[in-house]
Amino acid sequence: MSTGALRAHLLAARLAGPVATPRETSLRSYRLFAARDPRVLLGLDPERSWGERDLLELMAEKCGVSDDPGHVSGPDVIDPERTLVALGAFGERLAGAARRGAPVLFGTGHPHRLLGFYSGLADALSAAGCLVLTPAQGRCVDITTRFGVRTYSIDYVRGVALVREPGVRVPGSATGAHTHSPLPVRAVLEEIVGARGVLPELVVGDHGWVCGAGQLGIEAIGLADTDDPALFVGEAEGRVSVAVPVDDAVRSDHYRPLARYVLNRAALSQ
Repeated sequence: MSTGALRAHLLAARLAGPVATPRETSLRSYRLFAARDPRVLLGLDPERSWGERDLLELMAEKCGVSDDPGHVSGPDVIDPERTLVALGAFGERLAGAARRGAPVLFGTGHPHRLLGFYSGLADALSAAGCLVLTPAQGRCVDITTRFGVRTYSIDYVRGVALVREPGVRVPGSATGAHTHSPLPVRAVLEEIVGARGVLPELVVGDHGWVCGAGQLGIEAIGLADTDDPALFVGEAEGRVSVAVPVDDAVRSDHYRPLARYVLNRAALSQ
């Protein structure tokens, strides 16, 4: 897919341009991040103090949202040019991993939407000789939710880690839970260390999978919406290598052109 065609797709699918994420939701996330609320830190421990105004300026730079604090309602906006630049950098990181034959871990907190995107990348890197890691299968993780602490289990679908709700086990399905928590990636890495296994040289994903890994010093890249400032702060502070600004909750098939684009940039097209 050409850059022009992908730009048109980003706008048509509302992956960029005016997106479904409300401005109110993004601003609320910036307020919570400034207060260091763990629900939006996603496992990141920021080095500097980020105020709401600092975050708004950062998100304007990284995503293209309005930097006007008086703009408090309506749909938020992602600049497709910033998305394209970040997707190019994302592809370069995949190419580097493929050249090294690096072990890679994939994980998502948006399995219903993004599983297909990540699994296509996992297939391509595996075919290029990378070891796609799948440790801690079935391990239980206690995660705090708005309903209280609930126990989830780690599972893998086509090489991509996700967590499933209690009692839900449908092999190969994308019926995983939506989570922002960094606890799953910490559990996976702890399992690897305990077994003296191979640690990932690159983690690919979103939410806590990226920030949790980046905070521990592992190269991490991923997708992030306008209400996920943690990934962009992590990128600004050097703990996240690439954060791609994109709406992370559109139809799953709309992400396929993005996967084709980054694989082509990485010379991994299948």
